[in-house]
Order: sequence, then structure tokens, then C-alpha cells
Amino acid sequence: MNNIVELKDIVVEFDGERILDKINLNIKDKEFVTLLGPSGCGKTTTLRIIGGFINPDSGTVMFDGKEINGLPPYKRNVNTVFQRYALFPHLNVYENIAFGLRVQKVPEKEINKRVAEMLKLVNLVGFEKRTVQRLSGGQQQRVAIARALVNHPKVLLLDEPLGALDLKLRKEMQIELKRIQQQLEITFIYVTHDQEEALTMSDTVVVMNGGVIQQIGSPVDIYNEPENAFVADFIGESNILNGLMIKDKLVEISGREFDCVDGGFGENTPVDVVIRPEDITIVPPEQAKLCGVVESVIFKGVHYEMLIDAYDYRWMVHSTKAADKGASVGLSFGPDDIHIMHKLKETEKSEEEVPDEE
Repeated sequence: MNNIVELKDIVVEFDGERILDKINLNIKDKEFVTLLGPSGCGKTTTLRIIGGFINPDSGTVMFDGKEINGLPPYKRNVNTVFQRYALFPHLNVYENIAFGLRVQKVPEKEINKRVAEMLKLVNLVGFEKRTVQRLSGGQQQRVAIARALVNHPKVLLLDEPLGALDLKLRKEMQIELKRIQQQLEITFIYVTHDQEEALTMSDTVVVMNGGVIQQIGSPVDIYNEPENAFVADFIGESNILNGLMIKDKLVEISGREFDCVDGGFGENTPVDVVIRPEDITIVPPEQAKLCGVVESVIFKGVHYEMLIDAYDYRWMVHSTKAADKGASVGLSFGPDDIHIMHKLKETEKSEEEVPDEE
């Protein structure tokens, strides 16, 4: 599959602050890619570089094999859906969707055909004459998506478009967006700070922090094999501990040695150790190398979340069975549950991102 978008050594600075620091990213045709990270990490700036709303200070933007640095947004085969939708309140649903086609002076017969296709795609057949003020948030978002797609872009950029929706509608629209992307077979580039959203919809997740890409991979790889402590902490809940890699496949945690599956870190090397809460089993103290006292127990619906104070670290454990608060317990986990990573540099901190312009 060919790359539809390529970013090469992209640098963006505002007021002396580096917002993007030599970003390199290849996005394949017909792929659903999510840029994920905390506020100020550079994800929206990256999206706007692709859309042509911001020009990089240095680096190259490629689209379908051609350099497009300096090319204005309206000349790029890209459309954008913003969080605030930016619909025209004085136009009905049909005219909102048809607006871009009318600007291009597309024949009326072709407009009718393409708007009808979009209404069917976003499940709004019968809403053609309704004003946008009379639509729900989810319906307004569908109109914004239809208006962007009616121009047949090769790439659709989505800047946190579900942020204004309630939780139930947000989850429904996650599924709907993935369906639309698969049906149309075009590239979606999606920006969010919501980890669950990224894992639910994406083919590829790009985790960003401080203007730097921390990791690129499938949702499964990002969750199960985080490359550093930032990714592990940002994607789901994690226990992140100081460790000492004694040698390949042997790590020391809280003064005790554990077999693991990782190697290549050298001998007696300080490392970050990540153990997911769901990978820890509560056992009697005599059956574990690590023991602690249950500090709190919270019922989360599908599991109990327990905080266990052990060896100057508060461990988080997810289990379908709850231990009693105040009880002494053992913490058990296997070699496959231990993930070893290089220490995260102190300098890798979030930088302030350019304010929203839409």
C-alpha cells in the first residue's frame, strides 16, 4: 500500500518555542490513523500542517508522492472536520452539504446525486430540509462529515470531532466513523486525547508528547508493547516502577529478582518496568515475592480496582475478585507480564501547542 501523506523532518516553532521537533511520519492510503496525546503535544499542529493551515519552518510535506509545501488548503485533496463543526446556521442540511459543490460550480444534477449519496452514507435521509439548529449534536456532526466527504477528498482530517458529544453518542459515532471510512476506502487522520477512542477506531496510532512522536504502531502493539513509560502511562492504566536490568531476561524490582522476556539493555542498567493492573494476581503473601497491604477497593463495574501499598510503591490491581481493605496480600505476575523500557528522559515534556484557529 502506497503512502498518501509523508512528513519529513517537520519543525514548527512559535515565539521561540519548538512545537514540532523533526517529525517523520508516513501515512498509507486507505488507512485510519490517529494522532494521540495530551493537550499541547503537537497533534493538532501536525494535522494543520497536512491540511495546509500552517506552513512548517523546515521539513517537507508530501502528498501522493508530490511536495505540497506552501500549497493552500483549497488546492489540496484534503478536507477537514473540526470539533465545532462550523456549519452554516442559515442553511438547511441539504445546502450545508452542497455548499462546497456550489462554490466549485458543479452542475445541479451532479450536486443532487452526490448530496443524496452522502445523506444515505451518514444516515440522514429525510433530513434534507431541516435547519441545522434543529439537529442533535450527533446529527450536526454527521452533516459536517457529509459536507467534507461530498467533495471526494483522498484524505479526511478530523480534529477531535466527537469532543462535544455525550459518552453514549460518542461511542456510537466511533463505530459510525470507522464504518464510513471502511466503506469509502479513503484515508482518515484523526486527532484525539482519548485513549479508548484511538484504540477503538484506528489501524495505526501515533502517540505524541512534547512535539515528538513517542511510538507508532497498531492499537494492540501500542497497548501491549509500549516503547517507553510515557506511552505505557498514557495508554491505559499502568504500574511504572524503577527497576535494574541485572542481565538479559532478569530484572530487579523492589530488591527482588524476577524473570522477564526482554533483553538488550546491558547489565546492571536502570530501567523503567511496566506491569499492567490486569496482569497482576492477588495471592496469599507466602506465595509471592512481593507483598503489601490493601489500601483501597473500588468497584468499577466489570472489575475491582485495588490500591496496594508495597515497598514504597502504591500498586494498582484490577481483578474480578476483591480483597479486603487492610488485608495483607501477595502480588503475582509472570515473565510475560513484565515490560522493560529505557528510562524516559526528563527533558521529554509537553510543549504548548498553537491555539485553536477554527
